[in-house]
Amino acid sequence: MRILELTATEVGKKLKAREVSVLEVVTAVLQQVKNIEPSIHSYITVDEEGARRQACEIQKKIDAKEMTGVLAGVPVAIKDNLCTEGLFTTCGSKMLEHFIPPYSAQAVNNLKKAGAVVIGKTN
Repeated sequence: MRILELTATEVGKKLKAREVSVLEVVTAVLQQVKNIEPSIHSYITVDEEGARRQACEIQKKIDAKEMTGVLAGVPVAIKDNLCTEGLFTTCGSKMLEHFIPPYSAQAVNNLKKAGAVVIGKTN
């Protein structure tokens, strides 16, 4: 099974069936980002440490059957024009290159509440 060839729905099903762990999925995605990001420049910010931390937290909730939604453990990237608490939000602008918002946009909150793992911010 190649994790990166699965759809988000398929990843969710494999996570629920315990065929793969959230950390395995997140690690595969982070490795892919490292491999191809230098040539495609799609990420403005990659939060490797935060993504791994989220993966471990969400895995515990999945194991305890506290989190059972289809997005639980599925990695996502957030467009850089949506605020993400504690993570750079630049809107692709030099003027905002050091802005770290004190709150997250509702769309980001909804993804996190559903158990999605934020990998980083895209251009």
